[in-house]
Amino acid sequence: MDFLILFLFYLALVVMGLVLICVCSKTHSLKGLARGGAQIFSCVIPECLQRAMHRSLHYLFHTRNHTFIVLHLVLQAMVYTEYTWEVFGYCQELEFSLYYLLLPYLLLVVNLFSFTLTCVTNPGIITKANELLFLHVYEFDEVMFPKNVRCSTCALRKPARSKHCSVCNWCVHRFDHHCVWVNNCIGAWNIRYFLIYLLTLTASAATVAIVSTTFLIHLVVMSDLYQETYVDDLGHLHVMDTVFLIQYLFLTFPRIVFMLGFVVVLSFLLGGYLCFALYLAATNQTTNEWYRGDWAWCQRCPLVAWPPSAEPQVHRNIHSHGLRSNLQEIFLPAFPCHGRKKQE
Repeated sequence: MDFLILFLFYLALVVMGLVLICVCSKTHSLKGLARGGAQIFSCVIPECLQRAMHRSLHYLFHTRNHTFIVLHLVLQAMVYTEYTWEVFGYCQELEFSLYYLLLPYLLLVVNLFSFTLTCVTNPGIITKANELLFLHVYEFDEVMFPKNVRCSTCALRKPARSKHCSVCNWCVHRFDHHCVWVNNCIGAWNIRYFLIYLLTLTASAATVAIVSTTFLIHLVVMSDLYQETYVDDLGHLHVMDTVFLIQYLFLTFPRIVFMLGFVVVLSFLLGGYLCFALYLAATNQTTNEWYRGDWAWCQRCPLVAWPPSAEPQVHRNIHSHGLRSNLQEIFLPAFPCHGRKKQE
């Protein structure tokens, strides 16, 4: 039991560290912080170990591999195993509503289905066969997406809102980002599955946290633990406080309390990212466009001195046409390839 707790703890730390690395790699300000941290560690860590770490990070984040898919499924399996093994059984004994207890499993089924679709669906790969069709889907803004530009890697003409993925080595229509957790790019044709996957993953983590918290609170109330007293190391009598109550619950139900802490942290992390993803969907932006828009904002910053001849161009979102139209574009995307087949 202690080994399982320690394993979960270190696994959670690894996952949180990987999440932070993913965030750092996407943010301008954090990139400098990451470089500074790397310089500090380079003075402490041996060079051979640095090379090994560099190769490992390159494999994990810059090549297509199934490492994060396996890690994702292992973590999900461990959480649901603990939920089924202890929380579900205890809650049944306390006569919790069966529909309430089965909700996490319903969310799990939908989540795994959308997760699979996100992994295997073509995100909108641009090829010579569909290049001309994609060129007419979106209007060029001549700032972020100028006309008549060719990809330096694929040698294909770049449609508006497209980008070459350095991990997958192909250009993607309405490129959002490359997600290591699904080992695929997120583009026009699988963004809807990704949003459903993210929504159900957040909801399942929150539901497991709510059910587990309700069970522990119900247990405390039924046993009148909050009215008990305890004697400290100096022999002084104290009324049960929150810290001691949590310690008592952790010693009594260590796996449940640890799982609860893990899914609570995960719920907040996923909830924050879900809000950001929904904001992008509502305003018809991609992560790539929002990220590149930071540079346009810096150009408008009054603290930055620009030469008189270098007048900055301001990027404007010309693709947003109202909430309903924006969501319809995501959940009912156009498929130019199908249209071409009909014409032929």
